[in-house]
Amino acid sequence: MLRSRERHTDGRDGPDGRAGSDGRDGPDGRDGPVMRGAHAFGSMELRRVAGVLPLLLIALGVVLDLVTAPTLTGSAFFCAAPLAAAPFFTMGGTALVGMVSVAAVALMRVLDEMSNGLMDISETASTAVVSALAIAINRHLRRSGAALSSARTIAEAAQFAVLPVPPALLDGVQVAARYRAAQIGARIGGDLYAVQETRYGVRLLIGDVRGKGMGAVQTVVLLIGAFREAADQEPTLEAVADRLERALLREGPRRRDPDFGEDFTTAAIAEIPAESPERLRIVNRGHPSPLLLADGECRFLDPAVAALPLGQPDLGRKPDLIEEVPFPYGSQLLLYTDGLSEARDGDGAFFEPDAALTGRSFDDPEAMLDAVLEDVQAHTSGATADDMALMAVQHRPRAEGHRPPDDQGS
Repeated sequence: MLRSRERHTDGRDGPDGRAGSDGRDGPDGRDGPVMRGAHAFGSMELRRVAGVLPLLLIALGVVLDLVTAPTLTGSAFFCAAPLAAAPFFTMGGTALVGMVSVAAVALMRVLDEMSNGLMDISETASTAVVSALAIAINRHLRRSGAALSSARTIAEAAQFAVLPVPPALLDGVQVAARYRAAQIGARIGGDLYAVQETRYGVRLLIGDVRGKGMGAVQTVVLLIGAFREAADQEPTLEAVADRLERALLREGPRRRDPDFGEDFTTAAIAEIPAESPERLRIVNRGHPSPLLLADGECRFLDPAVAALPLGQPDLGRKPDLIEEVPFPYGSQLLLYTDGLSEARDGDGAFFEPDAALTGRSFDDPEAMLDAVLEDVQAHTSGATADDMALMAVQHRPRAEGHRPPDDQGS
C-alpha cells in the first residue's frame, strides 16, 4: 500500500501488513495474493472447458462400452457427467445432462448382449440417483451465489449510505466517484472518499481503513466528518492530515476497543488551490499513488518520501511533505484504493491502471470510471477479491465570476 506498484514476492509481509506472495492472510483478515489469485481462477477459459466436459464424459462412457470387453462399462463416466455439470450449468442444464446420462446407460445395456436385467437396473438406477444428487448440488450452489450477490448489494448499499455523493462540478472541476464491493466474500468495507469546496480550493480525500465490518464503517464516518471540518478550517494539507490523525487517536479511548490502536488508514489528500488552479498538491499517507492523465501521458504521482498511514504515530512521525505538480486545464486525475491496483487475473497478474489508461482520453470523469471498471472486470473475470473506491477529477476552466464558499462545504 505504501507504493501501489510494489509487489512482495519473498513471502514476507508487505509494508501494509498484508501477506507476501506465499498467499497467507494478512493481519487484517484479508486473503493474501495467492488466495486472491485462486479465487479469481474462475475465469472464462475454465468455464469454457467446464461447458463441454459433461458431454466429453458421456462420449467417453459410450466409447468405453462399445470398444472394451463386456466386463468393462462406462457407468463411472455417465455418473460423473451430471456432477461435472452441477457447478457450471443451470438447473435445467444439469437435469438435461442427467437425463442424457441415464438414457446412455440404458442404451448401452440394451446393446450389451451379455448384460442381465439386474445389472441393467442397478447401473441405470445408480446414474439416476447421482443425477438427482447433481441437481440438488446445483440448486445449493445457485442459492449460495444468490446469497453472495445479495451480500454484495447490501455491502454497497451500506457504503453508499455512509459515503457522500460528490457534486458533479465544483469551481470548474468535474468530479465523479464510484464504490464497488468485492465479488468474493462481500462485506461492508472501509474504503472512503470525500470532496470539499473551500476558500483554499477544491480538496479531495481518498482512503482505506484497515479491516471490514461495522468497526471500519465507524472509522469511515469519523474520517469523513473530520475531513469536512478540517478542509474548511485548515490552510494547508499538512494541517488537514494532522487533524485526521488526531481524530483517529482520540477515537481509540472512546471505543474502549483494545484492537483499535492497531488499526490504521491509508489516505491521499489532494488540493487544487484557489490561487493556482493549474497546480495540484497532494499529501500521501501510505496510499496507492494517484494517476495523472495530461497531454496524452499517464503517470503515477509517487511521493518523494514514503509516509506512514494515518493512526500509527508510535512507529515514528515525520513532517508531511506536499507534492506539487502541474494540473493544466483538461487534465484528469484518478484516485483509487488498492482494490483496483491489486486486482488479479486467473494467472495472478496484477491489474495495472496506468497501462490501461495510457494513450486514452475521456470526455468526462464518469466516462473514465466507466472504462476503468470495465477493464478491471475483464481482467479479473468478475472475481474481484477486495472493495474498491475510485474518484476521477477533470480540470475545466473556472466559471466566470464564481467564488468559493467562505464557510460551508459542498
